[in-house]
Amino acid sequence: MQDTDANQVWDVVVVGAGPAGATAARYAALGGARVLLLDKATFPRYKTCGGGIIGQSRHRMNEHALATIEADVPEVGFSHRMGRVTRVRTGAPFVAMVDRERFDQANVDAAKEAGAEFRDGANVRSLADEDGHTRLTLSDGDELLARVVIGADGSGGRVGRHVGVRIERADLGLEVEVPRRPEDATTGVLLDWGPRPGTYAWVFPKEKTLTVGVIERKGYGEQTRSYLDAWIKRLDLHPTEQDRSSGHLTQWRASDSPLRRGTVVLAGETAGLLEPWTREGISFALRSGEWAGIAAAAHTNGDVAALDRYEAQVQAELVPEITVGEKLLRIFTRFPGAFHFLISKTPMGRSYFIRFCRGETTLVRAFRRRWVQVVAGWLQ
Repeated sequence: MQDTDANQVWDVVVVGAGPAGATAARYAALGGARVLLLDKATFPRYKTCGGGIIGQSRHRMNEHALATIEADVPEVGFSHRMGRVTRVRTGAPFVAMVDRERFDQANVDAAKEAGAEFRDGANVRSLADEDGHTRLTLSDGDELLARVVIGADGSGGRVGRHVGVRIERADLGLEVEVPRRPEDATTGVLLDWGPRPGTYAWVFPKEKTLTVGVIERKGYGEQTRSYLDAWIKRLDLHPTEQDRSSGHLTQWRASDSPLRRGTVVLAGETAGLLEPWTREGISFALRSGEWAGIAAAAHTNGDVAALDRYEAQVQAELVPEITVGEKLLRIFTRFPGAFHFLISKTPMGRSYFIRFCRGETTLVRAFRRRWVQVVAGWLQ
């Protein structure tokens, strides 16, 4: 137990030290707040994640995190139901790769450098409102008081349940990391649109490993596992018991889900901030974490509207991306072959995919075009 003074008041306590939480802690500390960052795991720790970094993420990464980039990839291969691969290559890389263990540790290091205190192996057992503050009780019996709490403790996290987050859908991602072989030296990203509605698989090349995974709606564990096994066989890979193998739930919020309860706010995956079609969440974590940290520091400095502005910013900038992603997922679920053809075979589709990955455009911008709205409405 590192702190036995239950009446000590922290300006900001951040629960969860993934990209959203560590970013929030960093920005809150930079804003002058006294910040404690907690995580129930012992760092460094591994997390199931492809580790793909698109432009929206890269633009917001601190120097420590940027130093963890292991590959800049100029090529992606697409297949449908593990069929023939169509490769799209550009002159300049459009997506980067990180190992989540190093990436998450780098973000924690940046938060500590900004002045936040970090405590790993600290599991929050309960939260309670107390005279305008929040009392957090840890599993070891330690108690903390906070003026603002930022919940970034992942899908199904304690803080999300305290706020009352409501989830539209949860998916199961399964993943294995295998050593990169000499013949994999030029491997780009591989994406397979899967055999069942809304599924897809990936290969993301790292410096020494290949991250191989699949994702499918929660509730179909056996067939999701079968898809991963078939994908590994299709790639002629041979994972061993020594290779990392893990699973993780990803989730996105219902449209009426709260982002806040009093001075407890949510960021990243805990808030269900995720793009539903690609299931990309790192850019949402970094953006919401930054805004939540800035708002929390401002609130502790007497800006009573700061947390309201955080909610408004998420609603204005991130929720529309989730809404469009849901529309795309519904269409993709019905017409995966058409999506495969559009993205891999047409110049317009290839160009848009690359520009999206580079952060030069967004899904929301595409849906503002009249013809896209007409086609999407007809297909849904």
